[in-house]
Amino acid sequence: MYVITGGAGFLGSALLWQLNGQGLDDIVVVDDLGSSPKWRNLVKRRYADYLHRDAFLDLVRRDALPWKLDGLIHLGACSSTTETNADFLMENNFHYSRDVCRYALDKGARVINASSAATYGDGSLGFSDDPALVPRLRPLNMYGYSKQLLDLWLQRERLEDAVASLKFFNVYGPNEYHKGDMASVVFKTHGRIRESGRMALFRSEDPAVPDGEQKRDFVYVKDCVRLLAWLLEHPHVNGIRNAGTGEARSFNDLVRAVFVALGREPVIDYVDMPVTLRGRYQAYTRADMGWLARAGCPLRFTPLEAGVEDYVRGHLERDDRFL
Repeated sequence: MYVITGGAGFLGSALLWQLNGQGLDDIVVVDDLGSSPKWRNLVKRRYADYLHRDAFLDLVRRDALPWKLDGLIHLGACSSTTETNADFLMENNFHYSRDVCRYALDKGARVINASSAATYGDGSLGFSDDPALVPRLRPLNMYGYSKQLLDLWLQRERLEDAVASLKFFNVYGPNEYHKGDMASVVFKTHGRIRESGRMALFRSEDPAVPDGEQKRDFVYVKDCVRLLAWLLEHPHVNGIRNAGTGEARSFNDLVRAVFVALGREPVIDYVDMPVTLRGRYQAYTRADMGWLARAGCPLRFTPLEAGVEDYVRGHLERDDRFL
């Protein structure tokens, strides 16, 4: 039995789609649905059971799971980069993650954890997945720090070779409709083009970088879940690793790709960055993905324009937009 925490969320439900496509449905979805619309992400999926995140943690702490745990894919966490409640993030993103990962390892299960590129902070130390870099990183927000703490715990407990902890970069794609302000720029651009025919991007804080030319590593969610599925089948491949395309593309490139996918001429405005983001904004990210070739993984990431076209035309423009 596999457990996907955050299984109704963006990445978790996309992984469920991927595993269902491979004929797997002995899966327990762990999440906190509440009144969120993310339950829709589960409607077309097959899985054995659903557990509230607190119920799952209680079973873990009492060693009372009613089935053998073969794999834990821990994707459940608060993903808001603007969350300011540090105690909540400590409990939800660090302590919860530590406890469920420790339990799964003690049971001999495969463990995959979602870390984040937010751990790299301003990028001044680069984006290498060299283990020696991990303790030197200084995240720019509490979300990034909460993810950093789990990676540091893995190192301190000498568990790097037993867990695949993936630093996901800027993920976009289907099943993110419930994420609100944390939805991808692709999703937001599509909606704003439909509303007004134009899109606004932040002005650059760096005089040497033109407006809209801030660059990120944008990675399609379908590639992310293919990578997760491959790692499930290769439990010897572990470590604190990057999950991105290895290419940095500008926000201008991203937004123009959405306009092109919709058959429209780009109309882009530039606005001042909110005060709350100044000094905490990653203006450049690019994943070092050399580990994939060394691990023998055959996955090739979808180019930006192709991923955006598939997302916009194949999902956002259709009435049924869920995987």
